Amino acid sequence: MIVGLTGGIGSGKSTVARMFSALGVPVYIADTEAKKLMHTSSKVRAQIVEIFGEKAYTESGLDNAYIAGVVFQDRELLDRLNGIIHPEVGRHFRQWYEKQQAPYVIKEAAILFESGAYKDCDVVITVTAPQETRIERVMQRDGVSREAVENRIKNQWDEARKAELSDHIITNTDLEATQKQVEKLHLRLIKADTSR
Repeated sequence: MIVGLTGGIGSGKSTVARMFSALGVPVYIADTEAKKLMHTSSKVRAQIVEIFGEKAYTESGLDNAYIAGVVFQDRELLDRLNGIIHPEVGRHFRQWYEKQQAPYVIKEAAILFESGAYKDCDVVITVTAPQETRIERVMQRDGVSREAVENRIKNQWDEARKAELSDHIITNTDLEATQKQVEKLHLRLIKADTSR
């Protein structure tokens, strides 16, 4: 069973993913794999350079700050970048998934809905937190301005729209309460898989 895990920037979906991982669930982090592909795939690199020019890469690899600065100001460029990355990540995920033996796996992706990847999931979990909390978390974590975080939020679906399409919602404001939600959901997912 494929369980999609998503949430807006700063919601704490990575924290929730780690909690599932600690319970022995195989977790695929789509954003991490996307970054690896942007560094290691010559095909992906050539396509990125075609759109963003030579500035997209430095001697040490992809210039994340440059790319982020450009795409979060220009929706069309963001869509083009996603059009390169998502099919490659989808193929990579399938190869990874075929090797797993667990009752279910987690596919964690920031833009699970926006990319359409949620359609390949049997169950979708969305992690939420109040917007102000999310903004403060990202400002602290990434050392960026409020405006930069708000620009990223604008490029993601709003929480209500995600919640409508989700099977489960985890509210992540208190770590202990979040852990309890994860453990309860884990048992339900194992039970759901064995009844399939």
